[in-house]
Amino acid sequence: MQTQLKLKDIDPTTCVVKATNRTHGRTISVHPDNSASRNLFYGRIIIQSGSDDVAFQNGTHETGLVCLNGSANVMTSDTEFKLNRYDALYIPRDSTITVSSAEGCDLAEISSPVENQYPLQFVSFDAVREDPALHFTAGKPPTERDLNILLGKNVQAGRIMAGVTFSSDGNWTSFPPHEHHDMLEEAYLYIDMPAPQWGIQMVYTNLDEPELVQVVHEGDVVIMPRGYHPNVAAPGGSINFLWMMAANREGVDRQFGVVNVQPEYAKGGSGLEASQK
Repeated sequence: MQTQLKLKDIDPTTCVVKATNRTHGRTISVHPDNSASRNLFYGRIIIQSGSDDVAFQNGTHETGLVCLNGSANVMTSDTEFKLNRYDALYIPRDSTITVSSAEGCDLAEISSPVENQYPLQFVSFDAVREDPALHFTAGKPPTERDLNILLGKNVQAGRIMAGVTFSSDGNWTSFPPHEHHDMLEEAYLYIDMPAPQWGIQMVYTNLDEPELVQVVHEGDVVIMPRGYHPNVAAPGGSINFLWMMAANREGVDRQFGVVNVQPEYAKGGSGLEASQK
């Protein structure tokens, strides 16, 4: 029987992790002992050209790898996969994983503890872009963004989901504001925002007294244990991010697009309806 974990507070000291893209090798930057996450773990595997392979076992965690830059060869279950930019790989628990790269690579590692094993599956970003239920434009200016679901209903899994969102210049995203803490916790990793690009991330339960208003740059992570979480790009640039989710209850709560829209904006829908096709 699964138990419901107590929600953690929205607090800048536990919801913001800066510059997670600066350390080579394998690092884990977000986990329940150092942040507001409950089931969500996030890390990075950065290999420079000519550097040693990275090998590890994921134990009780299902794992998602998303290639952010370069290309990587991933060996697991006696099968090798090549990941190019924004390709993803779902790896079941109790696996041995080896990552190598001749030219260098930067992978996001997303994981969560699960009781069951689910199938190993490779997800091509090119294939995602051709599927209207996985790739679609959400919202209209000034809330327009390009949304791509990498690890969603296209993959059997217990808790984790992930995808990449790219905003139009100067636009808001995750708007209208929504929340889904009864089912999922979420974190945003900001990507493809070379200096001087930056944005502002909000997380709040009461707009009049927001718990978090944070300037974010590429490599930063903001964890959303609860609350509405819109963000906005500074003029002249975009706010782009890898969104990562972990379901509260394995299997049952792993549903993308099932959200509660902030009541003032609920009449127009969530903007995520295309994902339900």
